[in-house]
Amino acid sequence: MKRIVNIENKKIGGENPTYIIAEIGSNHNRDKNIAKKMIDEAASAGVDAVKFQTFKAEKLYSKMTPKFSKDKIEPFDLLKSIEMPREWHKELFGYTKKKGLHFLSSPFDLEAVDELNKIGAPAFKIASFEIVDHELLKHTAKKGKPMIISTGLANIGEIEEAVEVIRVVGNDDIILLHCASMYPSPVDIMNLRALKTMDCSFKIPIGLSDHTLGIHISLAAVAMGAKVIEKHFTLDRTMQGPDHNFAIQPEELRQLVSNIRDIEKAMGNGIKEKSDIELEMYEKARRSIIAKTDIPKGTKITKDKLIIKRPGYGIKPKFIDIIIGREAKIDIKADQWITWDMI
Repeated sequence: MKRIVNIENKKIGGENPTYIIAEIGSNHNRDKNIAKKMIDEAASAGVDAVKFQTFKAEKLYSKMTPKFSKDKIEPFDLLKSIEMPREWHKELFGYTKKKGLHFLSSPFDLEAVDELNKIGAPAFKIASFEIVDHELLKHTAKKGKPMIISTGLANIGEIEEAVEVIRVVGNDDIILLHCASMYPSPVDIMNLRALKTMDCSFKIPIGLSDHTLGIHISLAAVAMGAKVIEKHFTLDRTMQGPDHNFAIQPEELRQLVSNIRDIEKAMGNGIKEKSDIELEMYEKARRSIIAKTDIPKGTKITKDKLIIKRPGYGIKPKFIDIIIGREAKIDIKADQWITWDMI
């Protein structure tokens, strides 16, 4: 049996509802009021969790790292400008909890792990680039809380190593997220079939951290069995900052949640059968054997006296060869469906 992971009151995996994370990240623009407004919007949309990022530029990037081709400034300076003040943690955690959501944040250093654990974060989310930092993984795993691991850029071997590092210290509450590490991600690198590969390989809940534009790739992932969806979220895509332009806005977040819940309902149990509410269609819109002409009592029934059409109250069409050659027990009027007690 595949493992179910509990994050407080939420069960993740199996037939449980998809766990939906609104990734606020650094889209609060270092404004606590914006952060709270985003939590409000996420709660209104019906997600399960909001997620921030807890890092210090000094511990994340060397100051000598060259800038990425898409950026105008060096990574260190960019990250320094969007750090979330750590004194926000406790207040935002409490605010999020009052809204009925889980407060998550991705820790990027050991101190961040300790601080998030201290305020009561119910789980830890490890970013894709940190999957090779085994010290960070081990330190986080020792807190004994569920770990959600993004796997962008990682191959199966690297994922296996990360999972083993976590399990060695006695933590088996692991969720893996497939991910493409481009911002935004073009759809042709998403490789959603990797969800199945990861599912078969690890037998633990699998999900998607989605950086594509729009919500359709996340919806496809849910239909393919993703148990967690993480999606970047912003109040306004035109705001300044590195993650706003590919994030979804509040109305799209509501649509994402609504569509995921519809997909879950639509998945069904896999048994090919009619539903109870389709009974009327089954009876009135299917075909059956109908009298093409009047058939008086005692008359031998020939094929030219029969027609197959709707409704389906009569004998099923597949039995027409059994009907032919029998006699009518009663007068059968033209256009009357024929039942077994009539012949």
